[in-house]
Amino acid sequence: MTDLAKEAGITVRTLRFYRERKLIPPPRREGRIAWYNEHHLARLRTIAGLLERGHTLGGIAELLSAFDNGRDVGELLGLEDTLVAPWSEETPVRLTPEELADHFKDDVTPENLSTSLDIGYLAVDGDEFVHISRRLLDASTELVANGVPLAAVLEAGRAVRTHADALADLFISVIRTHVLAGVLDRAAAGEPLDPTEAARITQTIEKLRPISKGIVDAELSMAMDRRVRAELEAWHRERDGKDPDDGNGKTPPGK
Repeated sequence: MTDLAKEAGITVRTLRFYRERKLIPPPRREGRIAWYNEHHLARLRTIAGLLERGHTLGGIAELLSAFDNGRDVGELLGLEDTLVAPWSEETPVRLTPEELADHFKDDVTPENLSTSLDIGYLAVDGDEFVHISRRLLDASTELVANGVPLAAVLEAGRAVRTHADALADLFISVIRTHVLAGVLDRAAAGEPLDPTEAARITQTIEKLRPISKGIVDAELSMAMDRRVRAELEAWHRERDGKDPDDGNGKTPPGK
């Protein structure tokens, strides 16, 4: 028992407490000698991992009991909730028709409304509109205020949505291949999910949320830098390739 407690990084008293709470199975006995094995050590490490994630001992006992009885503990661990929890932090905005007109003035046309509904930016709820995102609404309003027609904003939004879906597909493919592959295979075979593995996956998914956003932000920023430089270089080439004039479109004498 002393060796097992040392290997698990806990005290003998804690180990006895776990045994009393039936958090670990009893050891194999030969006379007065109790034999512990790697299974006991793995169980103790699972308990430690779950405690670090904020689970109570009562909750851990329930999880381990479910695992021992061959039930899927994914739901108990909240793994499914983690996977389907919203990645976005967007706040919907309710707008009266008058408030929508305040944002976009004369650009509130039947065509633009139809496009907004088709893209999913707007939904109708009774006598009001619901915009899907405060940030997108503010961005669209600012673009229109600076001279970009709302129709152009919406078409750009449709294109951005297509590219965003492609990026999401890429991230999901990476997660499915490198994080969930073994889990999905075992689930398909009807095998229960190990609590430690479920905890690891949950932590990984939670970490990937800000990482994925950071990658997209960094790549978009660098892409904008490249594109702006390319536009400036093209403008300089076009300007330098023209004959200088006197400001009236006429070439000065001697040229």
